[in-house]
Amino acid sequence: MELEIGGMTCASCAMRIEKKLNKLDGVQASVNYATEKAKVTVPEGYDPALLIAEVEKTGYTAAFPRTEVAKAAEGHADDPELTSLRQRLIGSIVLTVPVIAMAMIPALQFTYWQWASLALAAPVIIWAAWPFHRAAWMNLKHGAATMDTLISMGTSAAFLWSLYALFFGTAGTAGMTHPFEFTIAPSDGAANIYLEVGAGVTMFILAGRYFEKRSKKQAGAALRALLELGAKEVSVLRDGAEVKIPTADLAVGDEFIVRPGEKIATDGVVVSGTSAVDASMLTGESVPVEVREGDAVAGATVNAGGRLVVRATRVGADTQLAQMARLVEEAQTGKAEVQRLADRVSGVFVPIVIAIAVAALGAWLGAGFPVTAAFTAAVAVLVIACPCALGLATPTALLVGTGRGAQLGILIKGPEVLESTRLVDTVVLDKTGTVTSGRMTLVDVFAEPGVDRAELLRFAGALEDASEHPIAQAIAKGATQEVGALPAPEDFANIEGKGVQGIVDGIAVVVGRESLLADWSQHLSREVAEAKADAESEGKTVVAIGWDGKARGILVVADTVKPTSAEAIAQLKQLGLTPVLLTGDNEAVARRIAAEVGIEQVHAEVLPKDKVAVIRRLQQEGKVVAMVGDGVNDAPALAQADLGLAMGTGTDVAIEASDITLVRGDLRSAVDAIRLSRRTLSTIKTNLFWAFAYNVAAIPIAALGMLNPMLAGAAMAFSSVFVVGNSLRLRGFRSVAAES
Repeated sequence: MELEIGGMTCASCAMRIEKKLNKLDGVQASVNYATEKAKVTVPEGYDPALLIAEVEKTGYTAAFPRTEVAKAAEGHADDPELTSLRQRLIGSIVLTVPVIAMAMIPALQFTYWQWASLALAAPVIIWAAWPFHRAAWMNLKHGAATMDTLISMGTSAAFLWSLYALFFGTAGTAGMTHPFEFTIAPSDGAANIYLEVGAGVTMFILAGRYFEKRSKKQAGAALRALLELGAKEVSVLRDGAEVKIPTADLAVGDEFIVRPGEKIATDGVVVSGTSAVDASMLTGESVPVEVREGDAVAGATVNAGGRLVVRATRVGADTQLAQMARLVEEAQTGKAEVQRLADRVSGVFVPIVIAIAVAALGAWLGAGFPVTAAFTAAVAVLVIACPCALGLATPTALLVGTGRGAQLGILIKGPEVLESTRLVDTVVLDKTGTVTSGRMTLVDVFAEPGVDRAELLRFAGALEDASEHPIAQAIAKGATQEVGALPAPEDFANIEGKGVQGIVDGIAVVVGRESLLADWSQHLSREVAEAKADAESEGKTVVAIGWDGKARGILVVADTVKPTSAEAIAQLKQLGLTPVLLTGDNEAVARRIAAEVGIEQVHAEVLPKDKVAVIRRLQQEGKVVAMVGDGVNDAPALAQADLGLAMGTGTDVAIEASDITLVRGDLRSAVDAIRLSRRTLSTIKTNLFWAFAYNVAAIPIAALGMLNPMLAGAAMAFSSVFVVGNSLRLRGFRSVAAES
């Protein structure tokens, strides 16, 4: 069973809940911080209320997942946690900026400025930082330390010491100033306040949390997009008459009508009519599937040809579309837990800082110094250790990196994504719409001896232009580009499952399968028949044309490789990645495309659920897998992969299920996305190192009681400026497309 978990602030929260649940008899649990879900296996007849009670005892909330309909309905509503974070962030910005300005600029330090600072900083340190204090208390109860502990401890120490200095020391007297000096000398702690440190840290770290939370909110959008894909209304036949009803009211056995261009409402069997159905969203097959009476069709696929009457065989949760939604959800829930780097470091850093503060206090008291001086040194250690730059390290690099990505047409969804890109060693590519254009194109024309190519194209194009079939439209478009405007045909007729016929410029023309020409005793010459066989062996579609009692040639239609795909695959190999082609299309087509772009590994004729299985198999072999796709059929695989990259030219579902969206349909964007993500991650790590380095360097000074407020403020400001400056270097990132 599944539980939705609330109140987690970091990966260690997820680990704590998981540990607690796994201690229960017969329970196996996996808690995912990124998706805020717990997947739990329990014995038969186990009371689920026990699981919820255990999670609540740990200090978090748990509930059973709502229905898909409820999720979709609430998908557009504001997240209360995000709203609360936004309010705290805005409030802390408004109140903190004047506090920092007064502390750092002596000219602004009017009489009793310190009391104004207290009035402004108190709401920030108490109300705005409340989520950190609450999380720190939870951690303390379970004997753990995270970044929340460090933030709460540092801000509280700064605030409480400032209160002591104002009310019991000399800091509250009229005319008190923080002089602008960087001297390192023992100072009277009772004359110093650290309010700007407490308020500044809270503001910066709230900003980081807000941006992280906003990016995480996208996790459930893939399912909403999938559910919205299906037809909303359907025309049902009741007693011979058409009645419009909502798709949700369809029952198994109902017969409904699907007109050209409409979505098929649910899975069913064709009762009457013939058509071409675009099933690429489910199968990845670029050529529309011809269907006639007795053939099965899937819900949410598009009727590209004639009128169909379909009998519903599966409705609601049993349809292929609903099964895909489940696959996406399972893949998202099953992702590896995201271990936050800052939390891992904090877990070691916090106990060390506390130990140093206690040691400093003991050393000063042991050396016979006054209690005030001893406490000044201990508090200074806690204040300087509070990681202001740490709060900026991840969000600033993310903001600059994702901003630069957006300029290049690469949308990165959040910090979790970056960890994956560093480790990726295998990149799985969907064929249709990713490596290829995803549209049928006229690629070749073979005319019989003595037949003018332009005339053949003119006749074929004129007749096919009157048809709605996607292959016909590809021929008409190719003919128009080569010979210009096409004449209008007369007596046009569609011959069921075979092709079309009509009169062009007074001549009777037939275009379609070779069998259609044979019906008119028109046969291809040996040379053209061989060319047809060669094209079909490569998975291309061949259409024959004849007039005046003779076969006149063939037209070859295929899904073509994008001009930049081969270059992109070469660049992926340079990044140390192994490319793999994964497609629902047939083996011959897949092999031809793979050879054209330089891919050795090919998995063809693979259904959506099997795509997930291929990704899982690669992961079980120890590979870290990136998946690039564009269709609905790719959504479960994109969610299952360690890193999902969706072409922005594809469907909303694929985009929502992915970690990175490539706005342009150029595969070189995938190379840029991996390079940019790796660069952003290395920037975050550099930022984290320096954020801690500044704190660590200042801790001995603080322990010796030589840290004046100006120096504390300057260390905080300088580390923050360094982190921001380092992050801004990402703006110079260039696309491989621009360099080539």
